[in-house]
Amino acid sequence: MGGCFDGTGDKSRIATLIFGKSSLRDRDEEEVRGYLNALKLVHEGGDMLSVSESTIRKLHKLSRGEIWDAGAYKEKDVDIIQTYPDGRSRVRFKPVSAGQTPQAMAEMIDLWNRGLRERWVHPLVLAAALNLDFLCIHPFRDGNGRVSRLLFLLTSYHCGLEAGRFVSLERLIEQNKARYYEVLEQSSQGWHEGEHDPWPTINFLLSILKQACKEFEQRVGHIKSPRGEKTAAVLAAIDRQIGDFRVTDLQADCPAVGVDLIRKLLSRLQQERKVCSLGTGRGAQWRKTGN
Repeated sequence: MGGCFDGTGDKSRIATLIFGKSSLRDRDEEEVRGYLNALKLVHEGGDMLSVSESTIRKLHKLSRGEIWDAGAYKEKDVDIIQTYPDGRSRVRFKPVSAGQTPQAMAEMIDLWNRGLRERWVHPLVLAAALNLDFLCIHPFRDGNGRVSRLLFLLTSYHCGLEAGRFVSLERLIEQNKARYYEVLEQSSQGWHEGEHDPWPTINFLLSILKQACKEFEQRVGHIKSPRGEKTAAVLAAIDRQIGDFRVTDLQADCPAVGVDLIRKLLSRLQQERKVCSLGTGRGAQWRKTGN
């Protein structure tokens, strides 16, 4: 069985389509508690937690609570069924059979490890491809959707991206679930024949990571420093200066501090005769007096 990116040019037999229970608020208290425990495991483990079958089984076991088959691969074949409002239904996708699941999972992990070693593609693309593989294999009877999102978070850590520690990837996917389902179906077409196109889903998942990074940057930008912290930073920067210095030197040393505050502090220190100005204008040099 090939993978999404095996470096050989052969088309993959692994893609994905899974429509798990995506909304945390619909789970009972036991499953919520279990999911939070699984999330804690990923956050605390980070890139030190291996991407392996045992880890995936553990994430499933934690997130499924006390369900009888938590952590166990499916024993029967399970089709992905779509039910319409009028009662009609159709098979949207036929995942890997129960009998082939252990081998498919082992190959999926092997392709991930080989991909990281041999650098066929960027690691984040590989992480998204792994997610496709997992969802296509559909290794568990139920709960594949939430485990896929935990796995995506874990692999992003292995790629050096930690925005998911501060911004919920699960929430972002839930907010865009209509598009999520759409790209999953697009990527699943022709999978069994090795003729599928994984890029719709890969691009979607990468956009989720981009959105998480953007939201994190916005949050950081809204955080205000404790009262007096910026003043202390500028005073410490002045104390570190050797010889004459300029306002731009202090700005470089204190990038989070505005130029107005720096000039205000220099003016105050000049009145206290702790510094003196050697000129005028924006490029004026300053010198500590030693007082």
